[in-house]
Amino acid sequence: MSQTFVHLRVHSEYSMVDGLVRVKPLINRVAELGMPAVGLTEQSNMCSLVRFYKAAMGAGVKPIIGADLWLENPDEPENPFRLTLLARDNDGYLNLTEIISLGYTEGQRFGKPIIQRKWLEARANGLIALSGSRMGDVGKALMTGKPELARERARYWMDLYPDSYYLELQRTGRPGDEDCLHLSVELAGALGLPVVATNDVHFLEAEDFEAHEARVCIGESRTLDDPRRDRRFSDQQYLRSADEMIELFSDIPEAIENTVEIARRCSVKVRMGEYFLPNYPIPDGMTMDDYFRKVSEEGLEERLAKTLSKDDPEYDAKREAYYKRLYFELDIIIQMGFPGYFLIVMDFIKWAKNNGVPVGPGRGSGAGSLVAYAQLITDLDPLEYDLLFERFLNPERVSMPDFDVDFCMEGRDRVIEYTAQKYGREAVSQIITFGTMAAKAVVRDVARVQGKSYGLADKLSKMIPFEPGMTLEKALEQEPQLVEFLENDEEAQEIWEMARKLEGVCRNAGKHAGVW
Repeated sequence: MSQTFVHLRVHSEYSMVDGLVRVKPLINRVAELGMPAVGLTEQSNMCSLVRFYKAAMGAGVKPIIGADLWLENPDEPENPFRLTLLARDNDGYLNLTEIISLGYTEGQRFGKPIIQRKWLEARANGLIALSGSRMGDVGKALMTGKPELARERARYWMDLYPDSYYLELQRTGRPGDEDCLHLSVELAGALGLPVVATNDVHFLEAEDFEAHEARVCIGESRTLDDPRRDRRFSDQQYLRSADEMIELFSDIPEAIENTVEIARRCSVKVRMGEYFLPNYPIPDGMTMDDYFRKVSEEGLEERLAKTLSKDDPEYDAKREAYYKRLYFELDIIIQMGFPGYFLIVMDFIKWAKNNGVPVGPGRGSGAGSLVAYAQLITDLDPLEYDLLFERFLNPERVSMPDFDVDFCMEGRDRVIEYTAQKYGREAVSQIITFGTMAAKAVVRDVARVQGKSYGLADKLSKMIPFEPGMTLEKALEQEPQLVEFLENDEEAQEIWEMARKLEGVCRNAGKHAGVW
């Protein structure tokens, strides 16, 4: 019998709707339990990927990259099936990113990104599929007394993912789990399919269940005692230890062993610290670096013609200082491989200025670059104001240079559209932002889902100081009145304890005004 177990289906806070697990505590707990790997499968996204990958690799835990997906259900379009895909290799990882992207760009239905089978069929390489247990298409057919339909669906997946399709078994105490498990084991025996155990993890510890339910209610604008609320989760969906899972599935040891086997089969190397820029069109017969130098020198000449007078007795010395600084910057920019980046930024700023879109003069560390000034990216002369280029770009601290460019909000969309058309729509994207449950807001949210009075929530929230970076812990340290109020009001204590568990958790995703 296998002496260990690997969780292959975990939702973190980045699932937005139903996960309470924070990435670093997850990895710490997995390492503490002696598990060799863990699979993070967010709901229809991979927002936690970079943080998860870095944390896992740093802790010596193998990261298994995957996603929980909604799959089209032709018979009941409003009730899609579930399917979990895990990336077996880098081909699978790329296919999975495309599948998820298609869900958002072409599959939005009923408020969910729903995946179509034809997208899976065209991108099946390098992926391992888990059936989704009672929420998958096979599981639903079994649970509705349609064994032949279940067989037909299972064979479809077996053909699509040869030796890489597993019937998922769960024992989380939810209605239907055990019935689906026995029917799935029977089907697996008939078709020669492997089975695998998952705990569909949504929180780390069993005692986090109530906080998780509150998190779900906040997202769904429900109260905890709402009789109409769909209670989809149980208090057993925590990160069980290997011993717990082995004991739970002692009658089906192969379901445990297959978690380790799947973990062995999944090896993805995520490329970090590399920059992939669109190609800026360069005139024939020139290299990118040569053209970059030419544009910069010509731009500086135009700037100096307007700011330096040849009648100035120090004209030659001042001109020499500008060119000395220019060549210094050019050498560093070329050495670090960023000429294309400068040229692209120069291009869309020039387009904006020529097409009636107001552009700011330059802000942040980018204003310290003479090259940027020469290329009309900024309008501030860094030599005149003694601005340092090293704050913007430094070879000893390799990072992507960042221009803070201000476009008029009424013309910004036109600039984005121009950039997307010129460099390719798939090469231009806006930046995701994550809204978190901050101190004041989380108190109000928790009070609402607990059914507490608005007056109590308002009073408690207003006792938290209004300042950037404020936390519930800091509020207690700074406000003796708050401490006294909590000591004397039992309902306020209930709100506060729940709020502490939810504070800082991702609540939603938004769109930043910036573009990458």
